[in-house]
Amino acid sequence: MTTTTIDQAAAQLAGHQGFSIISDESLRQLYTSMVICRQLNERGQAHAHADKPGGDVGHEAAVAGVIAGLRPEDTLANTESGLILLKLQDELEGKPMNQMLVRTARLDSDGGYGVALRAAQANKSAKNSKIAVIFLEVDSGFSEEALRQAGAERLPILFVRQTSHLSEWPVGAVSILPFIPVDGRDVVAIYRVATESITHARKGNGPTLIDCVFDPTDAEDPILKMEAYLTRKGLFSEAWKREEWSSVARRLDLALPPANR
Repeated sequence: MTTTTIDQAAAQLAGHQGFSIISDESLRQLYTSMVICRQLNERGQAHAHADKPGGDVGHEAAVAGVIAGLRPEDTLANTESGLILLKLQDELEGKPMNQMLVRTARLDSDGGYGVALRAAQANKSAKNSKIAVIFLEVDSGFSEEALRQAGAERLPILFVRQTSHLSEWPVGAVSILPFIPVDGRDVVAIYRVATESITHARKGNGPTLIDCVFDPTDAEDPILKMEAYLTRKGLFSEAWKREEWSSVARRLDLALPPANR
C-alpha cells in the first residue's frame, strides 16, 4: 500500500467491496465508549490529585474506535502507561466496570513492543485468528525494527499511533506494511479503518500501521463531533445523552469510587 491522505483512505474504505454499514447500535456504542474513556480519565486525574486533565482527554476516539473491533482474547499493549485504560486496570479488574468495557482486550500494563510482538507470533503459530494491538504514546516515535519484523513475518498485529504532525509520516515504514492516516477526532472514521485492518490481520494478511492525526489548529472535542454526527442521523437527543452519562457514572461508582469518598 502506498501512502494516502486521510480523505483518500476514507474513500478507499467507503468503496471497499463487502464493507458493511455501521449499525445504529454500534454507532451509539462508540459514543458510549468515548464517554467511558472520558469519565475514566477524569476519575484517574482525580485519584492522582492532578490539577489539569490528562493527555488522554480529547483522544477518546482513537481508543474507542480501535477497541470496538477487538475480542476479549486479543492482546492490547501500550508503550508506556499513558493510556487511561491501562492506568486503571488493576482497580477495575474483576469489577462490574470490566463488563462495561465492551470487547476490550486483555490489558498488559508492562506492555510495549515485546508484549505485542510475542503475542502476535504466538497467535500466528496457533492460527487462532487472535490479534495484538499496540498503542503508541502521542507523538512518540516508531520502532522501525518492530515494524520490519511484523511486516516480514506477516504478524497479526495493529500499530496505532496518535500524532499532531501529519507531515511527519514514517516514510520508511510505508514500504514495510500498510499505512493509513485517519482523523484522530473522528471515532467513526477510526472504527472503519481499524475494523478493516483488524479483519485484514485476522485473515493472516499481516500488520497495519494506523496514524490517528490531531490537527493542532482544530480543537474540536471528539465527543461533541460524534454528537453532531449522531444528530444528523437522528440517533441523538439531550435526554439520551443525560442518561448515557449518568449510567456510565453510576457503573463507574461501583467499580471506581470517586476520590473524595
